[in-house]
Amino acid sequence: MHQQTLHQIPRIVVLISGGGSNLQALMDAIAEGVIDATIDLVISNTPDAKGLQRASKAGIPTQVVNHLEYSSREAFDRELIHAIDDKQPELVVLAGFMRIFTPQLTDHYHGRMLNIHPSLLPLFKGTNTHERALEAEVDQHGASVHFVTSELDGGPIVIQSLVPVLDEDSPTKLAARVLVQEHMIYPIAIKWFCEGRLNLSHDQVTMDGQPLPTQGLAYQA
Repeated sequence: MHQQTLHQIPRIVVLISGGGSNLQALMDAIAEGVIDATIDLVISNTPDAKGLQRASKAGIPTQVVNHLEYSSREAFDRELIHAIDDKQPELVVLAGFMRIFTPQLTDHYHGRMLNIHPSLLPLFKGTNTHERALEAEVDQHGASVHFVTSELDGGPIVIQSLVPVLDEDSPTKLAARVLVQEHMIYPIAIKWFCEGRLNLSHDQVTMDGQPLPTQGLAYQA
């Protein structure tokens, strides 16, 4: 069997703002051989993000691009593009990156950037998803992996995992159960992408060449 050479293994750049638990799930999947890829850089917009420590402990290079040091979103995005492109990644992974991008950046990485969002999109785009789900008294909540476009949390969906909403749920309890599912489905979607099975053409997601439904695939444990 022909063995992959290093340059053929997909390179990933991960963007974080906080603790980096989804980064850890990805690192674990790579370490366990589930995903054949390398994380070449972890970037944070906040200098004290704990996820930077996770990356450093694993020997992954880190970089801080502090949004507070830039006069505009456009200037910040230009620097971010420069930092990412320096590693020439096949995939950019947003793992709790709490910034809204300009079309300049989203267009640049069209079809090469994934995000995980703690809701069943298109419901509850933006922040405070668990509080809003409880206020809306929905029966089901969950998480979605989607390609990033210029529309906030509005890119084509790859995979979703449903989490039942319980009578005794608080935002904290619900968030904890959703996070478990995030850690399950994000590595799956990234694995598919790295294997060349998952693609985005215009606004249509395909899996093994077949179009996916609007809501993406439903994760089954």
